[in-house]
Amino acid sequence: MSKALGTFALVTVLSALLMALSLAVARHGYPYGVFGMKRLDGIADAGSFLAIAAIYFFSALLMMILPIRAAGIVLTHAADAIFCATIVLFATIVGSLLARFAFGQGSALWALLNWRFLFVAAIVVAHLTMNELRRNILLRSLFFVIFAAATLACLFWSFSV
Repeated sequence: MSKALGTFALVTVLSALLMALSLAVARHGYPYGVFGMKRLDGIADAGSFLAIAAIYFFSALLMMILPIRAAGIVLTHAADAIFCATIVLFATIVGSLLARFAFGQGSALWALLNWRFLFVAAIVVAHLTMNELRRNILLRSLFFVIFAAATLACLFWSFSV
């Protein structure tokens, strides 16, 4: 948990600094600042978490049914990496929005109220509770069904509002 929080904090600060640099360069009239902002904004889409969540929930589904050694391989080589990628992507979004807020764009933080960011919370909660889910046979069976439904929903449902 502390590694995830440390990663989140560091990536948030780094992306905020890069966005602030881009905003400052753009304010001085240089077109390179706009390019930097576009690159950072290009990954700042809450919809990108749908595909990431589908992959994570599928790996979690496999961890519920596989034997312990195979589940450990899925955990270390897939689920941990997806969890870290989710943390990094969300921290980049938060850092970019904080820099925009600091540069006078007061409505920038409202973008964090997008309901699709709930997929980030779902991935984090599932990852942090994975050990408990694997220990209890009833929870394992229940979450096999939940992860299967979540995988299919993230993969095939449009989630358009």
